[in-house]
Amino acid sequence: MRALVGRELRLALRHPADTLSAVLFFVLVAALFPFGVGPSPELLARLAPGALLASALLAALLPLDRLFGAEAEDGSLDQLLLSGLHPAAIAAAKALGHWCTTGIPLVLATPVAAALLNLPIEAWGVAMLSLGLASAILSVFGAAGAALTLGARRGGVLLPLLVLPLAIPAVIFGAAAIEAAASGLEARPYLLLEAAILALAAPMAPLAAGAALRGD
Repeated sequence: MRALVGRELRLALRHPADTLSAVLFFVLVAALFPFGVGPSPELLARLAPGALLASALLAALLPLDRLFGAEAEDGSLDQLLLSGLHPAAIAAAKALGHWCTTGIPLVLATPVAAALLNLPIEAWGVAMLSLGLASAILSVFGAAGAALTLGARRGGVLLPLLVLPLAIPAVIFGAAAIEAAASGLEARPYLLLEAAILALAAPMAPLAAGAALRGD
């Protein structure tokens, strides 16, 4: 499993286009909000928590449709399934690789997007933590969705329809945490709720993805 995660990281370093496109998408969407709603600092600050989470999760969706696609096309996915590694472990490794190559860069880009949306500086740390948890939740659910839509016609269209509704609680609690931090309130309860969602999804979603990869 460690070797599979390492392989994902090496591939991302050799071909960084997916990571760069996700980060650029995130920053550009955040930059569009001032044009759409006006340059009012107060209005932008109110919209910033939800806009950050929604932009980041949409950006993290971009590479998901190819999470298992390349391995399925060249036959290496069949070799992985025959290697003795449990299919759920394969899905968990792919989800972790997706978060490391997409989620972490989005977290690092959060201050740039937060500045564009006039989010108070004191809330930036909570925004990065909240976005990190939300992107991890999306990676776990995304691995399950990618496995379920693997080989399906128009799977790239079905994948967001499967994954985004599951990520709604993460958006709600994540935006609430950022808003609380921006208002000088305690953000910890909302972050703990995000962490609880991740703790529930982390063992369950890979099992569903593994069953889909086996064809059960």
